[in-house]
Amino acid sequence: MRRRLRAWDAAVLLLLAAWATPFFWQLRTSFTPDVELLTTDRAVPAHPTLIHYRAVVDRSVMPRALLNSLGVASITTLLAIALGLPAAYALARLPVPGKGLLLLAVVASTAFPQITTVSPLYLLLRALGLRDTWTALVLADTSFALPLLMWLLAGFIRDIPLELEEAAFLDGAGRVAVVRRVILPLVAPGVASAALLTFLAAWNEFLFAFTFTATEASRTVPVALALFPGVFEVPWGDIAAASMLASLPPIVIVVALQRWLVRGLVAGALKE
Repeated sequence: MRRRLRAWDAAVLLLLAAWATPFFWQLRTSFTPDVELLTTDRAVPAHPTLIHYRAVVDRSVMPRALLNSLGVASITTLLAIALGLPAAYALARLPVPGKGLLLLAVVASTAFPQITTVSPLYLLLRALGLRDTWTALVLADTSFALPLLMWLLAGFIRDIPLELEEAAFLDGAGRVAVVRRVILPLVAPGVASAALLTFLAAWNEFLFAFTFTATEASRTVPVALALFPGVFEVPWGDIAAASMLASLPPIVIVVALQRWLVRGLVAGALKE
């Protein structure tokens, strides 16, 4: 039995190493001088350098793109949580007519690919004068994040014993107070998990960001990386450095919310 467990652990570690190899190769490239980029016989560069990071920070649009992505992803997450939590509570607790069919429609709406909605959204946002703004990206990203977030939070709220809410009502608490003082603290791990997924989806979104932006004023990181300059040659070192900088905020956020994420993923797995 122990041999099987050890073999399984070894297989998992090998799969993780294979999955992480491109990331570490990109990290190596970001610290490698241009003259050594074609040298593949060393795991680490012979003469590590920060020249690519200096070039990205000083001579590229990445700093502005990082700010745009951080702003768009943060606002999208806050807006989706502010709208999704009350909607999820209503679907989980209130006697909404056709609630099951409504929740099914909400989940089914996530199956529509972005490419089917990008053209009408573009025409609508252009008519409203919102093209090339954060507002356009926030509204578009929220429209796709909200259905999945509502479905996830409704499941977390259903796992909360109804007796806790009834006790709060008997003490004179209103519906809003119950949601704020009873539901929200108990569903906080689920909210953190849903918020993290929403943030990462908005951070990595490309199609809307590419279609609805026209200048550096609102371009996000994925678009900036896709349009990274290279006229006569591909600046692999600079691209690697830019991708590492683009990966840093999501990694920091995931590590910071790791405890909440794990609690949210295992919430409801154990029953008393």
